[in-house]
Amino acid sequence: MSRRITGAVANWSGRSRRRTAVAVASVTATAVGLGMLAGAPAFAGTGHGTGAGHGAPAAAPAVTRAALDPSLSAGRGANVGFAEQEAESAATDGTVIGPGRDAYTLPAEASGRSAVTLKPGQYVEFTLPSATNAINVRYSIPDAPTGGGITSPLNVTVNGGAKKSMTLTSQYAWLYNLYPFSNDPNADILHPDYWVTECSCVPQDTTPTPVFAKPFRPNHFYDEQRMLLGRTYKAGDKVRLAVPAGAATTTIDLLDSQLVAPPKIDIVAANVLLFGADPTGRRDSAPAIDKAIAFAKAAHLKVYIPPGTYQVNRHIIVDNVTIEGAGNWYTVIKGHQVTLSTPAPDGSVHSGVGFYGKDASAGGSSNVHLSGFAIQGDVRERVDTDQVNGIGGALSNSTIDGLYIQHTKVGIWLDGPMKNLKITNDVIVDQIADGVNFHTGVTNSSVSNTFVRNSGDDGLAMWSEKTEDANNTFDHNTVQTPVLANGIAIYGGTDNTVSDNLIADPIREGSAIQVGSRFGSEAFTGKLSITDNTTVRAGTYELNWNIGLGAIWFYALEKNIDADIQVTGDNFLDNTYNAIMLVSDFPVKDLYSITNVHFKDIKVDGTGTSVLSARSSGGATFQNVDARNVGAVGINNCGSFNFTPTGSEFAVTDLGGNDGGGTTGPWLASWELPNTITCDDRPAVVPPPAPTTW
Repeated sequence: MSRRITGAVANWSGRSRRRTAVAVASVTATAVGLGMLAGAPAFAGTGHGTGAGHGAPAAAPAVTRAALDPSLSAGRGANVGFAEQEAESAATDGTVIGPGRDAYTLPAEASGRSAVTLKPGQYVEFTLPSATNAINVRYSIPDAPTGGGITSPLNVTVNGGAKKSMTLTSQYAWLYNLYPFSNDPNADILHPDYWVTECSCVPQDTTPTPVFAKPFRPNHFYDEQRMLLGRTYKAGDKVRLAVPAGAATTTIDLLDSQLVAPPKIDIVAANVLLFGADPTGRRDSAPAIDKAIAFAKAAHLKVYIPPGTYQVNRHIIVDNVTIEGAGNWYTVIKGHQVTLSTPAPDGSVHSGVGFYGKDASAGGSSNVHLSGFAIQGDVRERVDTDQVNGIGGALSNSTIDGLYIQHTKVGIWLDGPMKNLKITNDVIVDQIADGVNFHTGVTNSSVSNTFVRNSGDDGLAMWSEKTEDANNTFDHNTVQTPVLANGIAIYGGTDNTVSDNLIADPIREGSAIQVGSRFGSEAFTGKLSITDNTTVRAGTYELNWNIGLGAIWFYALEKNIDADIQVTGDNFLDNTYNAIMLVSDFPVKDLYSITNVHFKDIKVDGTGTSVLSARSSGGATFQNVDARNVGAVGINNCGSFNFTPTGSEFAVTDLGGNDGGGTTGPWLASWELPNTITCDDRPAVVPPPAPTTW
């Protein structure tokens, strides 16, 4: 999805009451952080200090879920097979960075907004909480001076034993500049015709021409690497990650530890080795896999891909076939991105590894079942026309289960119309764009128990472009650190459900959950249920508007939002700004409204500003919404910014049971009802305390 923001959008804050115009001719690199912008919270600064250690023994293993005490998200999110441990809670002689929420900084993109930086000779050591034979390390190392990434070693030892080495890379990290970004840290501003917050201007229309420090807006810093340890270690054993002499400075975000089951063996199947596939990865295995698929379909067998790394540099077209690997730690389908001599009919300028159903215009594919393998791509730049996704096409009456997808453009992008796809138990990390996108007429389909981390756009999205997505469900998923946009986004559609998900640490230009009329989507109709989700450390600073967003935000840009929307049983924890926002863009503020939204049985634990920010006409109801540690007036009601004598254009209906508050008293006080104007365009931010059990 295009994320272009033009000067017209920037006028949103330009029309508000408290704007101060500033002309900037030179913008320094530090100016891109939230701390340099109005209303930034005090916790947005990057703090430095030494980690627990200098050789001191670590405390008992601190296992978290999205850097949160697991008790605060019980029953929600994906039930993953690994234990997450944050580096800042481990023993180390390195430097703890953060916590910090400034976009374009290492702490902001770290899980929990904090990590540990190691110089050569330094270490971080984790105490295993349970039996383990495999680990995953989330890390960041510097880019090359001219872009393109570097490699650097990281030593791994357990209990001081034999040393293994990971070869870390930044070849899939480090993007710069304005959307759709650049790999060049020395590039001039890509779109001088765009509104740019750092100068509060459109550079090409500004005299003197603004000068922006380079690199401009660095982002997408982290990557992950997995390692099988070769044996099983017990709880209490210690895994040490150490940076050797001569290696690059390395930031460690976290360690995932796991007890991986032995590889699955399937004898009664079309084994790709019998058709010439190369498990060493030296030769192209795509033709052999195609042959195995053809044989399996004729013989009514499954296709089996045994342990190994198989080179595939193009799409494998799948229809009416089951393909199973030995498990995603053992069977790896890995490809190089190939530049095409001429663009493909769909606009692609590259090809890459992916399993694709037939196009919906050709009838799509059906009865496809993919499980038990990893897809590792080679995508290093964002080209929106490229079909270089891990899974693509149209897949009806199909399943995708137990895959690990990394370094593709989008993990799973489905183009409908199509129906009845079940996506379960997958891990999708380090994407240039979305984690999963249901695009155009995807119906009766679901994503469940799936883990998404470090997507470059929405973690999970339903996008009803041209045709409604309908009767779909995102349930019990975990989405962490989407670098751009939202954890979960619903763009139009009918009778869809978002339930029991855990969403943490969105970085910029989005938040945890969005309900948006934008990107050419069809209207919301029927019912949208957003039920029993937990968000934490959500609500980013919207650089184009210069305001903070809510953990959940409703955005009426192209149409009214007036379907029956039920937000029930959700917990919004440690919100950087407000918990709930309803907003229309300023140029259309008198055209579109947001109505028929109902909040019930909600818990809000900590807001930097308000519980509710209303920047639209319309209204919403509230029942049993309990809030504590609220940093500003409970309702920041600006309506449509017309400031009429009759009050705001947004009405708040109190259905009872709305308790709690913060620094200014009850969050929903009688004097605020139904539409008292309380508008403060950029309220001061009071960083809330860490969330606790209610």
